[in-house]
Amino acid sequence: MPPRKKKVAAASVGLAADEVAAEKPPAAVKALAKQVADDGGAALATYRDPFGAHWLILAALPIDTVSPTPYQRELSDAHAKKLVAVIPKVERFLDPLIAIKAPNDGAGYWTPNGMHRLEAMKRLGAKSVTVLLVPEVEVAYRILALNTEKAHNLKDKSLEVVRMAHSLAEDPVAGKRPERDWAFEFEEPAYLTIGRCYESNARFSGGAYMPVVRRCEDFFDDAIADCENVRGERAERLLALDKQVGECVKALKEAGLQSTYLKPFVVARINPLRFVKTKRGETGPIAEFDETIDKMMAKAEKFDASKIKAQDLAKAGGMGGGE
Repeated sequence: MPPRKKKVAAASVGLAADEVAAEKPPAAVKALAKQVADDGGAALATYRDPFGAHWLILAALPIDTVSPTPYQRELSDAHAKKLVAVIPKVERFLDPLIAIKAPNDGAGYWTPNGMHRLEAMKRLGAKSVTVLLVPEVEVAYRILALNTEKAHNLKDKSLEVVRMAHSLAEDPVAGKRPERDWAFEFEEPAYLTIGRCYESNARFSGGAYMPVVRRCEDFFDDAIADCENVRGERAERLLALDKQVGECVKALKEAGLQSTYLKPFVVARINPLRFVKTKRGETGPIAEFDETIDKMMAKAEKFDASKIKAQDLAKAGGMGGGE
């Protein structure tokens, strides 16, 4: 069993309230505050974060200088509409966006956390937004840890991870760092394969394959730029398997079986890791990816829909209704 974490004593971590703004900001933070002014904004305050003591700038920025990071999930129009309805009722914009200066001397500012609030303010005709401006650009790659305004589903998460990976791979410096260096930002190595499947097919059933892929994936020690092709090849194999599974689902429907869970049912039936147990606290992959996909494709090829009965679906929890 992993060692139990020691309980942290109350009020023992970080800065005291009078320490948050006690020091003068370093030159780089002052330069960033000046850049805000040059861009038509205003640096309202500079201070240190009370938890990690990192410097932040509370700033007001012209709204047309701020845009979401280019590797985020798709905007939810429904969520933006809810915010458009709520903000006028409160008559206050109380949640500053997290923002960074656009990297590589780019124009304007990026927000890794606040896309929907930004869109709502734009639809409301606002002139400016308040932001917590973070000097460290790499914070923009911590979207999954930062974003709490709208819960991610598997498609959202995996697409964001893959878009981050593409962006990092194109960077002349970051692209040379091992993929494993970005484990915190990516959270889950399986996202790097599943996300590419969603890029190719927006209707991909990632949830059906995640239990398998998660047990076969790990972060690579190779440079992230060099991992792009390998991840792409794995996604192609998974999509090819999905095509075979689709034929199995079609055969089940032709045999008279109707359920919204037919695809997960088929994937579970051909999953060679289905009954492989791991020891408590054990982490990392338990099987090799290509070998596992090979086995699943072979089983899908031999799948006989005529041998599947309604009670088999019921036992698997798959009689939830027709499609």
